[in-house]
Amino acid sequence: MLVATPSVPRLRALHCSACGTAYSAFELQRVSVCCAVPLVADYATAEPLTPAESINAADASMWRYGALLPLLDDKYKVTLGEGFTPILPLPRLGALHGLASLLLKDEGQNPTGSFKARGLSMAVSKALELGVAGCIIPTAGNAGVALAAYCARAGLPATVVMPRHTPDAFKEECYWYGADVELVDGLISDCGARVRQLNANGALLDVSTLKEPYRLEGKKTMGYEIAEQLNWQLPDVLLYPAGGGTGLIGIWKAFREMQALGWLAPGAKLPRMVAVQAENCCPLLETYEGRQPNCHAYQGRPTLANGLAVPHPLGEALMLQVLHESNGTVVAISEEGMLAGMRELGQQEGLFVAPRAPPYGWPPASSWPPAG
Repeated sequence: MLVATPSVPRLRALHCSACGTAYSAFELQRVSVCCAVPLVADYATAEPLTPAESINAADASMWRYGALLPLLDDKYKVTLGEGFTPILPLPRLGALHGLASLLLKDEGQNPTGSFKARGLSMAVSKALELGVAGCIIPTAGNAGVALAAYCARAGLPATVVMPRHTPDAFKEECYWYGADVELVDGLISDCGARVRQLNANGALLDVSTLKEPYRLEGKKTMGYEIAEQLNWQLPDVLLYPAGGGTGLIGIWKAFREMQALGWLAPGAKLPRMVAVQAENCCPLLETYEGRQPNCHAYQGRPTLANGLAVPHPLGEALMLQVLHESNGTVVAISEEGMLAGMRELGQQEGLFVAPRAPPYGWPPASSWPPAG
């Protein structure tokens, strides 16, 4: 049985994800200076550490894994109870597709309605700990809502830059949380350019995907939860929606950390990781299948899965590394396929999900149900 124990962080350093150069984990960092790529947090995983010694079982949130998270002082923790979401069996849908076991981790039960709450809880907590004056983010919707909520909780100013075509529900939530909201014509890449203009003096912490090291650490808690909730066994295949890729990268990071710590069941294999993208914006697929050298010149289009419309993901190399190490792959889904999948999940399992959007206002009434 796990017991509640104080968490002692094992954070040791950060490293450049391209060349491995070490950076201090005890001062404010953004991307690596050496290669201008994401920095990744390192922990002391070689020293003995068991789940019973480190997991605070009294805490039913992602913070139960505090020993393997980067916050050094709990007084800076900015939390709304995120994480430790349920894993739901999908027996009817699984049987329909010939699968002996099909499971869904319901991230919609997080505060602000999405898994973005994990990463932004961690990023804002570290921003507070490191004395940041405020935060700014380009977003397709969910991340902006999460940043606005957690900055409100922390008493920090938040600036959210989102595409003008973003569903109104996202905009309204950001306004209610008191964030400064700016609308941009274009995709999230255009919003990123506007963020660079607005924050040219660097006064705010840019918490864009992987432009600081700690959203990744919040997202990785999904991996720890999957293992713990499945009794330290892992699924054969894990499908994950990948826009910026932080969740895909973070879950794999957690699996590797648990492997190093010896937490997984003896002989446990790591899953094949499958990155799922929208056909309208699938830069990772195009690079993975060799039709382009990288995503830098990729041209994406808007999609129902607005959170997946990320044409130039900074974490592309890290996502490709995950796919290589896990013998994984990338798939792209059409707009019609998304709607059909949503309808099937609703009718077979009683779950109403939407492509990277809250369950109100999507899909538009004019497109539901799918033709035919």
